[in-house]
Amino acid sequence: MRITVEGISEGKPIPGPFAFAVPDPKEHMNLSDNRNPKVVWDGAPEGTRSFALLVVDPDAPTDASDVNQEGKTVPEELPRADFYHWVLVDIPAEVRQIDEGEDSDGVTPRGKSTGRVEKGVRGANDYTDFLAGDPDMKGVYGGYDGPCPPWNDERLHHYIFTVYALDVTSLGLDGDFRGPDVIKAMEGHILDRASVTGTYTLNANV
Repeated sequence: MRITVEGISEGKPIPGPFAFAVPDPKEHMNLSDNRNPKVVWDGAPEGTRSFALLVVDPDAPTDASDVNQEGKTVPEELPRADFYHWVLVDIPAEVRQIDEGEDSDGVTPRGKSTGRVEKGVRGANDYTDFLAGDPDMKGVYGGYDGPCPPWNDERLHHYIFTVYALDVTSLGLDGDFRGPDVIKAMEGHILDRASVTGTYTLNANV
């Protein structure tokens, strides 16, 4: 299989319009366009009955104590964990692309709905947890929301876009299911996969 994420090249920075936030010299960061990029794939193997699309950042800090705190940094050596930015499953077998802005076009306070959309079924991304303590932003964040790594993080973050070809029409997931739920449900059903990785930082020193 092959995947193309328009505007994102392997190992290169993700453009600001596809991010949740962009750097700001005075405020550290400002909210961005938060548009999902166009994702196109082909070369699916025979027997493909649906696709799943995940975007994960494996560089999320496991300890948020110093995240976005003045006078502090998030050290590069701090242990990291996965943070899912896009969870979309049960994409019909005939679909070969998600258009730019189709799943996200702007930051939506309190999130977007999960469940059935035109090209699949949305799960909840990890902003659902990250923003749970913010009274103005807390909610369930369905579909795509772009990069917003800590502005004081010493580590460059990586965002892995992966499309999976599956041998089932549905993974049987509903409600506010999450990235790890998809990984578990796909076990034994993956025929092929393709990925591209972009990078992003809000730290001018990285």
